[in-house]
Amino acid sequence: MIKVVIASQNPVKIKCTEKAFQEVFKNESFIFSGINVPSNVADQPMTDSETLEGARNRAKNAQSADPKADYWVGIEGGISETKAGEMLAFAWISIISNDQKGESRTATFTLPPKIVELIHQGIELGLADDMVFKRSNSKQSNGAVGILTHDLIDRSEYYRPAIVLALIPFINPELY
Repeated sequence: MIKVVIASQNPVKIKCTEKAFQEVFKNESFIFSGINVPSNVADQPMTDSETLEGARNRAKNAQSADPKADYWVGIEGGISETKAGEMLAFAWISIISNDQKGESRTATFTLPPKIVELIHQGIELGLADDMVFKRSNSKQSNGAVGILTHDLIDRSEYYRPAIVLALIPFINPELY
């Protein structure tokens, strides 16, 4: 059994990691577990580089917390502002093993002005979503991407392709 530790106890992040690993490594058996570890960045990362740093830190902190696993997965959602004043949402994925690493970023999407206004007031994206759309704990279900796409893409499906892309070095070790 291959042990994969996800640096979160958010069921969305665990589900998408399970699905991606099972799709990529069809003939393997896995044990997945989620663990709460710090990202060592702001609760709401505000730049691309801060978000990547958060994903990397989560994976490394998960490895420190459970060193006997085979893979550690850090998923960090973030936002950044464009020069035109728009705010983009995305996430970084960082996957490490004892001898390899892979990283990928999700697609981006533009946040609506009401959400941006709340984020400028210091409110995290997930809470801003809940306030604007009158929901509760949306980041543990469909998230901003699900709300804004009317569930054409939910948060789990949004992360899954980036996890698969982050696994490229692991499925092609002779190239990396």
